[in-house]
Amino acid sequence: MKKKLLSILLAAAMTLSLVACGGQEATETPAETPAEEAPAEEAPAEESAEAPAESRPNRLIYGSTTEISGDLGNEWWTNNATDMQIRKLIDDYHVVRFDQDGAMIVNSAVVDGDIQTTENEDGSKTFTVKIKEDLKYNTGDPITAADFVAYALVMFSPATLEAGGGVVADYVVGSAEYQSGESYLISGLRLLDDYTYAITIVPEYLPYFFEQYYANLMPLYLPMYAPNATLVVKDDGEGVYLDGGELNAEDINASRFIYEGRVSAGPYQLVNIDTGTLQAELTINPNYAGNFEGQKPSIETLIIVKAESATAVDSLKTGAIDILDTLTDGNLEINPALDLVDAGGYSYVDFERNGYGKIQFACDFGPTQFPAVRQAVALLLDRNEFANQFCAGYGSVVDGPYGLCMWMYKDSQEFFADNMDSYSYDPAKAIELLEADGWVLNEDGTEYSGTGTRYKEVTAEEAGTYALNVTLADGRILMPLHIMWSSSEDNPVSELLVVMLANGQQTADAGMVIEQTVMSFTDLLNYMYRDASVDAKYGVPTYGMFNLATGFTQMYNMAYEMSMDEAYWGTYNNNFIADEKLAELAWDMVYGVEAGDEATYLDMWQQFMDRWNELLPDVPLYSNIYYTVHADWLEGYDQSSYWEFRDAVLYASIANAE
Repeated sequence: MKKKLLSILLAAAMTLSLVACGGQEATETPAETPAEEAPAEEAPAEESAEAPAESRPNRLIYGSTTEISGDLGNEWWTNNATDMQIRKLIDDYHVVRFDQDGAMIVNSAVVDGDIQTTENEDGSKTFTVKIKEDLKYNTGDPITAADFVAYALVMFSPATLEAGGGVVADYVVGSAEYQSGESYLISGLRLLDDYTYAITIVPEYLPYFFEQYYANLMPLYLPMYAPNATLVVKDDGEGVYLDGGELNAEDINASRFIYEGRVSAGPYQLVNIDTGTLQAELTINPNYAGNFEGQKPSIETLIIVKAESATAVDSLKTGAIDILDTLTDGNLEINPALDLVDAGGYSYVDFERNGYGKIQFACDFGPTQFPAVRQAVALLLDRNEFANQFCAGYGSVVDGPYGLCMWMYKDSQEFFADNMDSYSYDPAKAIELLEADGWVLNEDGTEYSGTGTRYKEVTAEEAGTYALNVTLADGRILMPLHIMWSSSEDNPVSELLVVMLANGQQTADAGMVIEQTVMSFTDLLNYMYRDASVDAKYGVPTYGMFNLATGFTQMYNMAYEMSMDEAYWGTYNNNFIADEKLAELAWDMVYGVEAGDEATYLDMWQQFMDRWNELLPDVPLYSNIYYTVHADWLEGYDQSSYWEFRDAVLYASIANAE
C-alpha cells in the first residue's frame, strides 16, 4: 500500500481525465507492485543454450479500451484518456512534475536551479524560473523562456476563450484583463531575459496547498497556433504580449487537430493519427533531453490502438497488441488476462486506482436537477452487487469522488463510517424521496395512480428547455420522471446498468424511466461538456445522465469542478452543479490551506466529501485495482498509481530489439 504522501503531492487537479466506464478506464492509481515475471519457457533439447534469441521490432503496440478522438488541444477542451496519454507522450518539459511516488518536484531537465519565490507587499507572490539553455523541439528549433511565456499568452487569450477552451484566467496578475480584452498584455507575467520568466499570483489565490504548481508552464510553438501571422513574445517592462499579428479562434481551434508535422517537445513525436481506425503512431523524439532523472525512451515506435473490451485479451494473445493498460472489468478482462500470465509469456503489474467509475448527472436541467432524483437513482441500484459483478473481486464501492489509493481516503475511514450515506439498495426509500420531492402526479395532473411515469409540477425556470415537459390547459408545467441517458458503444458497464437499473422492475415500480441512447465515447464527451465548438447540437442540454469513469491527477483540486461561476461550466464543472456550500468547501480545501498543512487539508477534504455525498452529482459505482498486462519481452516496465504508462515506458525496453 502506498504511504501517506507529503503535502503538495496528492490528488485531482483542475482537469480530470475521463474515460468511458466499462473496461475503458483512465491512467491513474496507488500501491506500487513490481511486475511479476512469467515462467520462462524451457528450450527444446536440440537447441543450444547459446542459441541467439529471436529479434523483435523495436516497437510496442499499446491497447487502450478508450477510443482516440484526436483532440490534442492541451486539455483546454475535452479530456479523453487516450488523447491525454498521447498528449503526455509528445508534450513534456513542464517546469513542475511528479515523481514515482506522486511527489511534486521541480523538473531538473528543464529548470536551471531552483524556482525562486518572493512574497510581495500587496500579498501577491512571484515565482521566478530560469530555463536551461539546451532545450529543443522535435524539429531541432531552440526552446527559450519566450516559448514558456507563449503558452500562457495563448492559454489565457480571448481567442482561446472564443474557441471554447475552458481556461481559468484570473489567478495570474493581469490575466483576467488580458482574457477579457481589456489589456493587450499580462502584467503579472514577465520575460526577464532569454531564459528567465517570472509569474505573479494574485493574493486572492493564496495560500494554495499546491503552491509551487503556480510556476508551472510548458513550451508552446506559436506558429502552430497562428499560421498566418509572425508572432513574437515581447516584454517592454510592463508585462508580456504578442507582437506581429493576432491570435484568432479559428486557428486555435484548428491547432487541436494538427497531426502532420506537429511540433512538440516530449519523449515521443507524433507520426500519424487515424481517427477512422482509432490508431496513432509515435516515434522517439531525437531532441528530447530526458525526464527529471535524465531518462530517455529506448522503444523506437509506439502504436496506440483501440482495444475492444470483449476481444482485448484475445488481441494480446495473438500479438495484435503487446500491452493492455489499466484493465478494469474483472470477468471480461482481468481474469482472462491473468490466465495468459499463468500460461507463460506475459507479465503484469497491479495497483490501486486514483479514480472511480460513476453515473454522472447534469444537475441544471430535467429531472436530474433535483437532488432527490439523483439520490433515488442511487437507491434503485444495488451498487454492492454491481461492483461485485463488474470488478469480480478487484475493486469495491466508493461513496464519493475519490480513488482507493488516496491517503485522504485511507485516513478517513472513521469519518466516512460516521457521516457518509452509503445509499444502500432501498427501492422503498427511493419512492419516499420522490414523493416528498413532489413527483406525485400523472401526466394529466391528477394524483399519481401508482403505475407508469411519475410527473412533478415545476416552475418555468425549472422546466427550462427540457423537451419532455407537458403544459396543461391551466398553464401548469409538468415534468416527467424520464431521464435521458447517454452511454458509449460496446460498454460492459452500460450493459450491466441496463439490466440492474434502467430495465429493472424496481425502477419501473418507482415510476421512473431511464432511456438509453448509445453513441461513440467522443460524442458522449461532447454532449457532457456541451462543446458547441465542435457542433452546435452538443451545446444544447440533452442528456441528464452519463456513465463513464474519471481519474485524478496528483493534485486533488475540485474548486473549478464545483464552481458556481458559469465561465467554468462545461470544461471544468461538467456536472453543471451550483451549490454555494459545496463550491465554498471545494475552494477553501485548496485555496485556504498553506502548503504543508496536511491536517487542515484533510479536514476540509472530509467536509467537502460530506456535502458532495449529500447532493450526489454522481452516483459512485466503484474504485478498483488496475491491472496492466504485457508480453514478458517488455522489460523494466514498472507502473503504479501515480506513475502511468507515459512515465513507465521511458524506463522500459524490448528484449532482443532489432
